[in-house]
Amino acid sequence: MKTILVPTDGSEYSKTALEYGIYLASLFGATLKGLCIVDAKVIQGPLFSDISGFAGLTPSQDFLWSIEKGLDERASSILEDFSHRCYQRNVSSLTTKTTGLIDETIIEESKDADFIILAQRGEHFKLTGGGLMGSTAESVVRKSGKPVFITPYSFQQINGVGLAYDGSDPAFNALKLSADILPITGWALTVIIISEDMDHSRYLSEQVNSYLKMHKIESIIVVRSGKEEQELIRFIEEGSIQLLIMGAYGKSRIKEFILGSTTASVIRKSAVPVLMVK
Repeated sequence: MKTILVPTDGSEYSKTALEYGIYLASLFGATLKGLCIVDAKVIQGPLFSDISGFAGLTPSQDFLWSIEKGLDERASSILEDFSHRCYQRNVSSLTTKTTGLIDETIIEESKDADFIILAQRGEHFKLTGGGLMGSTAESVVRKSGKPVFITPYSFQQINGVGLAYDGSDPAFNALKLSADILPITGWALTVIIISEDMDHSRYLSEQVNSYLKMHKIESIIVVRSGKEEQELIRFIEEGSIQLLIMGAYGKSRIKEFILGSTTASVIRKSAVPVLMVK
């Protein structure tokens, strides 16, 4: 892991994303790439018209230029703070400022990154009503192909990691990624298998044990029955893990048009970061 992309909008959620970025960059000796995007939809879409109407102004070129200038200056200020915080923590960083569509720009900028960190919510969460999961995360995970680390509101140091395993290809890729990073981080690993079929649970457990033994990684395997989403959230709330790693799609996904329903639901409700692997 050499380069970590951290899109930021200056919100409290994105400040936490940066905190996790600094934490991970310190562990892996990586460079943080700060990305601030002036959202083209804000300027060109209904939100801009609403602002103009509320101010009693016609969306003229002069007013449009003033709005764009203000957003551009704000983006510069956000990235200055990003660089300063990285400098204070002795973390290598670089920054990029651009205008465009949020998800498309993140995907384009992630081409030279190994890892993407996204805040669970952005500054326009209340205005859009849908927040991150409605578009940005799904699009980024589907199109970039990079691991995506979704951060909650608050930061906490990671000591224990949970790996949700269902035998799907994305889950196996999550298992492989776990085996790559755990020797570096020293995090304790708990594998969570949720199934009503005990024979299937036993098969998955053997699969996990065989792979981790080959990489000389110790783990605890927890087998539970019930609804995946509820059991994963319950396990997180028990407090033994500070990061959940899981496949972006499960066995029941329909092609790759949307995130797995369990994945999307867990991300919305999780109080710890969720690392999604395609």
